[in-house]
Amino acid sequence: MAYQLPGKQKIALKEATKMWEDKTGKKLIEQTEVKFQMWIPPIEKMDGSTSLFPKCEFLSLSTNMIERISNLNSLKFLKVISVGRNLIKSLAGVEVCADTLEEIWASYNQIEKPTKGVLSCKKLRALYLANNWVRELGEVGKLNDLPKLEELVLVGCPVAERFIAASSEDEWEKEIGKKIKHLKKLDGQNLTHAETDE
Repeated sequence: MAYQLPGKQKIALKEATKMWEDKTGKKLIEQTEVKFQMWIPPIEKMDGSTSLFPKCEFLSLSTNMIERISNLNSLKFLKVISVGRNLIKSLAGVEVCADTLEEIWASYNQIEKPTKGVLSCKKLRALYLANNWVRELGEVGKLNDLPKLEELVLVGCPVAERFIAASSEDEWEKEIGKKIKHLKKLDGQNLTHAETDE
């Protein structure tokens, strides 16, 4: 749902929340799903207005111009955050939702280090990072510290493209399967973990 604010190029989340409530006639404080994807004009800043939707379990801010994840402290029930297609360089900021966060959808951003902010999210099951700037295999391996991580998407990231170009997709899957032992799905494909010799 997108709304136009005449004469503005970019807005803060605070302005978008007012526009949403004015247009829908609903109150954000009652919503468990809050969607601000493809907002016109685009949202550039996550401000303290997240406190207006404390019951939120699913927050979508995809396809905007957000550079930094912030002000999630009041979202005590947040399970899924969708911030794909923004200008985000780091996932730092999600750690304040570590007790509840289960999925992060952050494809098509500029994230190099997928572990910043994420490693404290011990309930995280899915991390979607397609077409980001992740370059280091060692950084990806650190995601093994997330005990419930079952699904990871890195397709289109330099680390995946380089590895696959030098070997194959099968070898890529095996390598990530070794590094993140509890992972069940990589880049949309089910993983079959090779049995190790004892």
